[in-house]
Amino acid sequence: MRLKMFLMAVAAFFASIGLAYATANIHINLSTQTMHVDSSQGSYSWPVSTARAGYSTPRGSYAPTGMERMHYSRKYHMSPMPYSIFFRGGYAIHGTYATGALGSPASHGCVRLAPGNAKRLYEIVQSEGGSISITGASPAGGARYARAHHRNAVHYASLRHGHHAHAMAYAPMIRRAHHGTVRSWQAEPDFMPY
Repeated sequence: MRLKMFLMAVAAFFASIGLAYATANIHINLSTQTMHVDSSQGSYSWPVSTARAGYSTPRGSYAPTGMERMHYSRKYHMSPMPYSIFFRGGYAIHGTYATGALGSPASHGCVRLAPGNAKRLYEIVQSEGGSISITGASPAGGARYARAHHRNAVHYASLRHGHHAHAMAYAPMIRRAHHGTVRSWQAEPDFMPY
């Protein structure tokens, strides 16, 4: 009887550790251009835009490496990237103002979300941490891609002519002075080492 009680106590202890360190599961499907999120705060499915032709969104399993409420891409015309969750170098999940392209490939490699969904995901990852998996293959062309590609071409042409626009793109990440998990730098979320 003592052994049984001991084993139950050990099982309860390990279960409580598992709950304390539960993280949100973020799955991005390149084939369907969708994201599914399972967290303690709920489950969500959202359309996304990943890499268009000539670019790639990296497949694999990742953990968030940095977060910024508002990041500006130095690589792509200081394009705003609200609610950025970096997961591999300069690749991030972030909000986009080009919501008409969601559901089809349109980025330089980042994963784009509607701003409200990006904010919700940012808050979830900030409170729970997260694991990111990216699977599938980018859709091969089609009318939706052609429309998104045309919108991007028009947008980038306007940038070259000095018009202010809201592009979202792959961006080099600003390195933080302290490294580690999302939780380790949450104490200083606005730390910016310029």
